[in-house]
Amino acid sequence: MNDVQTTMQEPGVISLDTAGAPAERASAAGALADALAVGGRTFGSRLMVGTGKYRDFGVMREAIAASGAEIVTVSIRRVELGAAGHVGILDAFDISALQLLPNTAGCRTADEAVRVARLARAMSGTPWVKLEVIPDAKYLLPDPVETLRAAERLVGEGFTVLPYMPADPVLARRLEAVGCATVMPLASPIGSGRGVLTRASLEIIIEQATVPVVVDAGLGVPSEAAEVMELGADAVLVNTAIAEARDPVRMAAAFRLGVEAGRTAYLAGRMGVRAHASPSSPTAGVVRLPDPEVPA
Repeated sequence: MNDVQTTMQEPGVISLDTAGAPAERASAAGALADALAVGGRTFGSRLMVGTGKYRDFGVMREAIAASGAEIVTVSIRRVELGAAGHVGILDAFDISALQLLPNTAGCRTADEAVRVARLARAMSGTPWVKLEVIPDAKYLLPDPVETLRAAERLVGEGFTVLPYMPADPVLARRLEAVGCATVMPLASPIGSGRGVLTRASLEIIIEQATVPVVVDAGLGVPSEAAEVMELGADAVLVNTAIAEARDPVRMAAAFRLGVEAGRTAYLAGRMGVRAHASPSSPTAGVVRLPDPEVPA
């Protein structure tokens, strides 16, 4: 988690304990002043992380802590409950200090996604769900029609729905209209690490959105997370780029810094783009030596 201590105010809500060094207090105050609001809750971190593809639970646990993430997604198909002494993925980290975000990975239709979301709520106790409806086994592109159908049903059943979606501005507006807590457009195909291939569409979605925009899938390095945060995205979700790094824990920390830098740059406001160079020092009043090739 964050370098400063964290405390729980209510289930799923994390606040920063500002006791500590001046730098820590300033960092905590800044996080609280610019909190991410999703589903009626607030979070200091704008980096969400996944739990798949890690070589073991120990590395996953350390990477989550290094990322500073407060929202962690897990496939309900990987949740194992039951046998005494059994250690499943939910036992691998302290979910009391995190907002668990079960996902419907592996579902190909709206009916399947709704069924798995109900199971996730029953097993985890949280109504939050990352909605994924992906019938395409090769490119893993989400089905826009079935995603919208599932979102309508799940919102109607009281779920807090965070839908993974193509970078389609029209679909984003439709998902907002049915009551989704966020929209989660892809930057490029899941797990590809190809970076921000949908920039133009992301810019439109961010411009028009009335709910948080979480860029999900395809980011490969922290600079790409910074890029979409500079565009005005509210958060990013990263899994493969961290889990498959040579040093997942260090990469998680790097993504944390990338997201923070991108958000800070967005709030600061970038300079305008000019067609020509503009000197940073004044040219008036500069003492110049005579040019020997120019007659006096």
